[in-house]
Amino acid sequence: MTGLHAKTLTELKAGLDGGEFSSVELTQSLLDRIAAHDDQLNALITVTGDEALAAAERADDARAAGAGGVLNGLPIIHKDIFCTRGIKTTCGSRMLDNFISPYDATIVERLAAAGAVVLGKANMDEFAMGSSNETSYFGPVRNPWDRERSPGGSSGGSAAAVAARFSPAATATDTGGSIRQPAALTGTLGIKPTYGRVSRYGMIAFASSLDQAGVITRSAEDAARLLGVMAGFDERDSTCLDVPVPDYVAELGQSIKGLKVGVVRQHFDAGLDADCGARVKEAIAVIESLGATAVEVDMPNIDYSVPTYYVVAPAECSSNLSRFDGVRFGHRAGNVEDLFDLYCRSRGEGFGDEVKRRIMTGTYVLSAGYYDAYYLKAQQVRHLIADDFKRAFEKVDVIAGPTAPTPAFRLGDKVDDPITMYLNDIYTIGANLGGFPALSVPCGFVNDLPVGLHLVGHHFAESTLLRCAHAYEQATDWLAACPEGFA
Repeated sequence: MTGLHAKTLTELKAGLDGGEFSSVELTQSLLDRIAAHDDQLNALITVTGDEALAAAERADDARAAGAGGVLNGLPIIHKDIFCTRGIKTTCGSRMLDNFISPYDATIVERLAAAGAVVLGKANMDEFAMGSSNETSYFGPVRNPWDRERSPGGSSGGSAAAVAARFSPAATATDTGGSIRQPAALTGTLGIKPTYGRVSRYGMIAFASSLDQAGVITRSAEDAARLLGVMAGFDERDSTCLDVPVPDYVAELGQSIKGLKVGVVRQHFDAGLDADCGARVKEAIAVIESLGATAVEVDMPNIDYSVPTYYVVAPAECSSNLSRFDGVRFGHRAGNVEDLFDLYCRSRGEGFGDEVKRRIMTGTYVLSAGYYDAYYLKAQQVRHLIADDFKRAFEKVDVIAGPTAPTPAFRLGDKVDDPITMYLNDIYTIGANLGGFPALSVPCGFVNDLPVGLHLVGHHFAESTLLRCAHAYEQATDWLAACPEGFA
């Protein structure tokens, strides 16, 4: 069937429920679309066509019997960081190019139980380390809006797939902005929930105190539907919090009149592209016109977010990635001389340059004589940054600003300059350091490239963020924008 790719998840649900088309028809149309267009983008590492059609057939049978979950027959793509039983899970790395997971991640399990149909696994920066999706062992992902530009990272494959209408939604992960930054660069909506709101079980770890699973969609309502299924306590994840999950969809329609929106003074400095800043200010003005009030807030420690993150995250990554040693699973070097040679060569061959860089940095800051000077100091500054947010939330309900300092940059422009690349997450990292929920919603264009509005809420305020984004979407038409050639 034609035209199904243009519909949002919510519209597809209405069509399936109304008998306008079947899940098999929907799934086949999207698989055909992926086959026709993904050679332009390299958004997917694995396409699970046979499995998807079998799941779609089961969904149609369940619907015919008056059964099925809340996502019955609806398509989704998983970032290739989530373990999927019987399907290759690579994390974008040569290290795991041959790894077939024996179990499902919790969110994969929950979405499947709700009836979602998995179309494939999305490309990503290797072990989620990157902001451009150029560190993947499987090659860079290209932005549907301009194939010579980056879609952002590390969830660039998920964002590109949703922007190109391969799927109405994709799972993603965010350690320092890896959901929100690619969402901004591709004109999609991406939400990172509160740390602990969604289980990390089965999500291959990068930095355990920062990583959080979320989704990239084409609307706030779609994100609300998925988050309602994904969120909730999981005893298999010791960091998952036992906090009631509200009905995110039901709360979307509530008015934002009286909402106080904090605008961080430090976010509109010389580092922000002037046109991007103008689009963000215009978006805040729209939100004000809907009854909200904008209030300037000061966050004196926010400028330390990037250096703090790039001490804490590499330290945790050096620990988490020590398990990839060529012994139990993953890449194993051949013709080794001894155990030490096996370790060195397997890791040397299996990891890419950016992963090696972060492992070495993390090992250094955790080493004897440097722990107090670097890692401990970074954790202290992390608390100061979190306290800045908490003080702001005493005055405001959400904090608004730019998601990224520029629109999508050209592939190759920053890959050889790690510091410049790291600064691309300057506005998003703070939410991860404090564990706060945050999202990016499309708010316009600069030189025909999308720009994102960044919204941050207090802990467990996902409903407020989604409600604000939904209200903004209803007042604008950015949701309907589609990259040329993918309409």
